[in-house]
Amino acid sequence: MVTFESKNSADGYAKESATEWPILIDEQRYLYESYQMHRAGFWDIWGPKTWWAYGEQFMKGNFPGRPKGDIHQRGGDVLIDGQGHIMLHHVGTGPADRPSVESIIEIVKKSGK
Repeated sequence: MVTFESKNSADGYAKESATEWPILIDEQRYLYESYQMHRAGFWDIWGPKTWWAYGEQFMKGNFPGRPKGDIHQRGGDVLIDGQGHIMLHHVGTGPADRPSVESIIEIVKKSGK
């Protein structure tokens, strides 16, 4: 996992989420730029997909808190195998745009690794 947030924020997230994998801190956003994850516009962040995702969470009783970081930084998913080959490169169009866990698992299975 890579974050542009501070070490304190990353440590807090790791503790809160019981994350077992390493978190790399990229405060200068070199990796974000390398993978074309530039800043998002207003409608990318607050478009219909985002409201739909929030609505689903509200229906489950989950009420997200106020964002603490840069909400305009695009996120994404990059899956790299043990040899350094990129197996998945997905730049999110907004906070609700993520590949499903199932699709990521399928990519790993197809690679045979």
